[in-house]
Amino acid sequence: MTDWWTTLGLVLGYLGTLLLIRWVVLTHKQQPGVTIAWILTIVLIPILGGVLYLFFGINRVERRKAGKLAAARTTADSLPALRLSDEGPSMELNEVQQPLMRLAASACGTTVTSGNRVELLIDTNIAMRRIEEAILAARESIHLEYYIWKPDQIGLRIRDLLIERAQAGVKVRFLYDSLGSLSLNRRFLKPMREAGIAVASFLPGQSLRERWSLNLRSHRKIVVVDGRVGFTGGMNIGDEYLGRNRRLGYWRDTHLRLVGPTVLQLQQVFAEDWYYATGEDLTDPACFPPPEERGDVLAQVVSGGPVGEVRTFHALMFAAINTARRRITLATSFFVPTDALVMALETAAIRGVDVRLLVPGRSMYPWTIYAGRSYYDPLLRAGVKIAEYRRGILHSKTLSIDGCWSLVGSPNFDARSLLLNFEVGVAIYDARIATELESHYEADLMHARIIHLEERRRQRARHILSENVCRLFSPVL
Repeated sequence: MTDWWTTLGLVLGYLGTLLLIRWVVLTHKQQPGVTIAWILTIVLIPILGGVLYLFFGINRVERRKAGKLAAARTTADSLPALRLSDEGPSMELNEVQQPLMRLAASACGTTVTSGNRVELLIDTNIAMRRIEEAILAARESIHLEYYIWKPDQIGLRIRDLLIERAQAGVKVRFLYDSLGSLSLNRRFLKPMREAGIAVASFLPGQSLRERWSLNLRSHRKIVVVDGRVGFTGGMNIGDEYLGRNRRLGYWRDTHLRLVGPTVLQLQQVFAEDWYYATGEDLTDPACFPPPEERGDVLAQVVSGGPVGEVRTFHALMFAAINTARRRITLATSFFVPTDALVMALETAAIRGVDVRLLVPGRSMYPWTIYAGRSYYDPLLRAGVKIAEYRRGILHSKTLSIDGCWSLVGSPNFDARSLLLNFEVGVAIYDARIATELESHYEADLMHARIIHLEERRRQRARHILSENVCRLFSPVL
């Protein structure tokens, strides 16, 4: 009898595996790398591999695409922040900046705005202090959207500041990702709701069938106060982001403080996500006051996600690398690139561009480091310079091109950020900001280990095996 049940279980297991493999092939037919990675996961990790695919592999956002696009149209049609123009600041851009501006404009609808003040914040404690100051100064509204919000010391402090402002009559809206902020419970959120704060979670779908997907997250970090001051970048809310976690140590991140017309574009990204999550329309003029020109920086907010025909950040980074003529400086907390981006980096280096990468030497997810290292050899042979940050956790996401164009925001240089997550960043058309980012790269090299091809050739077989095995699963990491 036992043998009969065992045989039945094996047959059902094989049938289930074959059905899942068929599903994978049909679903990811335009992404062969993803297809192979999921098939290997299902075959090599029986049962668990299938469960992982059901949770992580199915792009259920396609069922909600119409709703997300409708949210974008609802806000874009009634607001001036994203209306395109061939006149004004875009005419001031050079031959490197112009094609990147057009691509971003075509992909997500934003135009370059002038009169912005952009402050680079590389000390996370200073960045958090700036956010606190903006919250305390709020008079009309505070909008926040975060991937990770921890209910720890700093998470509680910012929550209580929001409660204080809400009780003073400020309209506060808080949108969090339900997976990244999984530790937020009713006990934490109850005082916010009682104070009149509108709280919502970002989900890939609203039905029970859609909610079990753990893929397709809102990885954005957005704070907009009174429609006049904005923050975005790589930093979430949690004690570790301030270097308070002894195991993780120092936290190296890059965040932006914005004043000027770009704040309205950032507000619009929040408004679209809020409409998608709640159905509430935030096109009231009070949320979008006339922009105040406070600086001399040309900038453009860029948003992207797994909707529409173009993966905005993948296309923009690919184009930026191919546009570069002199220098590329990239810092990322996850380096698991697509084949197209690897080819772009190699080609740029071969044609004489100085390509410099700063990647993590330590991570909370070590398998991503092993997967990233499997790309080193061809890049090094092409002439790409690679350094691994060792002081602590590298969490910055920055890219600068030829000392005149920069991208700072939430997307990492990996397939998950560029193809699956909802992300936001700011394209900056300014030599001073690009030079500042490059100087930060030089300073970070003091705490990094330079990777040499000769060293890679002396690797032990077990290290090579670990890297190559992790790389097999890179499209789904």
